Amino acid sequence: MTVLQPIVKGSFWVGLGAVALVAAGCAGGMSGKPPTTLSGTQQVPAVTTTASGTTDISARPSRCPSAATSLSCPTLHGNVWTSGVAATAAHIHHGAPGQNGPPIVTLVKTGDNIWAVPLGSSITDAQYQAYWDGLLYVNVHSDANKGGEIRAQIKP
Repeated sequence: MTVLQPIVKGSFWVGLGAVALVAAGCAGGMSGKPPTTLSGTQQVPAVTTTASGTTDISARPSRCPSAATSLSCPTLHGNVWTSGVAATAAHIHHGAPGQNGPPIVTLVKTGDNIWAVPLGSSITDAQYQAYWDGLLYVNVHSDANKGGEIRAQIKP
């Protein structure tokens, strides 16, 4: 039995290390990148608020859903987590920092203070290039700030 004890103890430490690696990978969300912070100062015009948020939204190439084609359909993925705001809507917009732009995807509320990119949210090739150029942003709207209360540029 004493021969098995080191193996069991070693397995415990290997298992604990695996759990730590999985937890560390989840800290950055599904995209594996660190989350981006949303704030009122990034809104245009800036909003004075105590609300905040984080997002892990990213874009990646995907195969188009139709089996008849192999064309690329870039797809958005990720979530927005908010705090201190009674959010009424959340969107991804096409726009440079310091500028407002049109919404391209409406996020769906999936829980208290959580908004998600709907599954299969394809974007155009031009919007995918805008993602890589830092020209997409996410913002969260409230009754107090209908144009948006907190915002962040989405980082590739």
